[in-house]
Amino acid sequence: MNKEWSLDVLYKGYDDPKFQEDEKQLDELIKEFVAFAEDLNGDPKDVLVRSLDLVEKLNGKASDLFSFASLSQATNTSDTKAAAILGRLSSKMSALAVPNTALTKYVAGLEDLDAVIASDPLLKEHEFYLKNIKENAGYTLSPEVEKVISLYEISGSSAWSDLQSFLTSTVPVEYKGKTTSLSDIRNMAYDPDPEVRKSAYEAELKSYDRIKDAIAFSLNSIKAEVIRHCELRGYESPLDETLKNAHMKKETLDALLGAMEEYLPKFWEYMKAKAKMLGHENGLPFYELFAPLKGNEKEYTTQDARDYLVDLFSTFDAEETEMIARAFDEAWIDFYPHDGKVGGAFCAELNNQKQSRILTNFGGQLGDVITLAHELGHAFHNYCLKDNSLLNRDVSMPVAETASTFNEVVAMNAAISMEKDPIARRALIENQLQDANQIICDIYSRYLFERSVFENRDKEFMFADRLCELMLDAQKKAYGDGLDPAYLHPYMWCCKGHYYSGHLSYYNFPYAFGGLFARGLYAKYLKEGESFVPLYKKLLKATGTTTVEGAAEVAGIDLTDKEFWRSSLQILADEIDEFIELCKE
Repeated sequence: MNKEWSLDVLYKGYDDPKFQEDEKQLDELIKEFVAFAEDLNGDPKDVLVRSLDLVEKLNGKASDLFSFASLSQATNTSDTKAAAILGRLSSKMSALAVPNTALTKYVAGLEDLDAVIASDPLLKEHEFYLKNIKENAGYTLSPEVEKVISLYEISGSSAWSDLQSFLTSTVPVEYKGKTTSLSDIRNMAYDPDPEVRKSAYEAELKSYDRIKDAIAFSLNSIKAEVIRHCELRGYESPLDETLKNAHMKKETLDALLGAMEEYLPKFWEYMKAKAKMLGHENGLPFYELFAPLKGNEKEYTTQDARDYLVDLFSTFDAEETEMIARAFDEAWIDFYPHDGKVGGAFCAELNNQKQSRILTNFGGQLGDVITLAHELGHAFHNYCLKDNSLLNRDVSMPVAETASTFNEVVAMNAAISMEKDPIARRALIENQLQDANQIICDIYSRYLFERSVFENRDKEFMFADRLCELMLDAQKKAYGDGLDPAYLHPYMWCCKGHYYSGHLSYYNFPYAFGGLFARGLYAKYLKEGESFVPLYKKLLKATGTTTVEGAAEVAGIDLTDKEFWRSSLQILADEIDEFIELCKE
């Protein structure tokens, strides 16, 4: 089986004539769109139909070029050619700020937009897209200002983000007389040897001294830029901007976070029970969060992972099973960590090819198999959207984590249900609770941290030590007495790339949303059986053309009702109770 993904479906390399021809066509499409936006006259129906055609073609061409360069850079952050190309493409796309603004103003000025949309099938298909343009017009600045912002972002938030990614992927970590990468050292948190887990944690924390100041400047600069942009555009706050861009009500977020806060003590019980299992009396040290328990020693090859996931999902849906097999067999996945490769895992959609590419840092543990299931869930979400037009595949952050987490739940619950040995069953339940603990306690800590950074940025420049203080405060509130206060992780702000975006703030609560929403959907699947699957795929397809709440309504769910979130959290609370009982045996 392949170890690395193949990007040949896009281009054979930067010197591929197709790459050069596509970049030339992108230039021509940009010129065409700029000229079109300068003269938005005539029948509104014709203007909107023409605009949809041009924007779709332009975005499609840009998608291929950006995907190839960014995915190449993800596996080699020292790829100077990729960095140069991404900068060049970003500069080209900055020319769209003026015409995009002009088109936004045009759509916003159509008093009879509903009637125009109803007059044409293509416009009706893109009703959600067009109405969002009108809604967002109130937060759009003049064409000249938008152009300046777009240009400055290239050397502003985008460059600061690249710096964080580069530093965390290339910083040398000294461990037992050898030099390794941050991805490798963080993977040691799953090692069965407690000495390895602790020493790796200590080596990781020490390595941040090399890069913490530069990353602190990155975070401060990005958050300052976001705050200024929100003020200029008229958003109440970065959170207000995030919710509006996510097409999600504040009432939904309040219901979600409120329910999570109620159940935090239950997760503290889980961590204290695990701590005692591992011989710790003052709560769980941070380096033990991912410690595997006895009974979970099995190691997996990538072939094992393929066989397990294909066999498992064959009982759920034939389409998803076929897609999973293709992902393994057709080199969609880049599996293993190495120097220069970014950490973590992600799934990227190849829009025109109707495929996905998945990056992981596979270490052979069950958690790595579950990570593959998670990212393949993203790929299946992309698959369900593939017949939508390109403009109707833009999924908001919260629902973007639904299919991925649903896959996690399917994979883990299947493993647990098949296990009869109490020690092995306890280990599997604990493995699932590890992940749940991340989407509840860890995600809540990340939300609290980012909120505090935004609240403090105008008051002060937060140097590394101050950011560590804010992170520790957030961890204490989210993890309570479940963690040993002597062993927290003050540098979690350094290694989490989600903080480092000028366009995506608060990319944390969507994971909690997705995790709990998916569990609610899984409960419906268990109750309704095969009849649920078409409804599930319909829901995923709808995420590109409706609000977060609208997508949930497809499955008859009211997301503003805290009781829905409580019901999903109670599923996890019941698992915690079973785990605690098994710990007593």
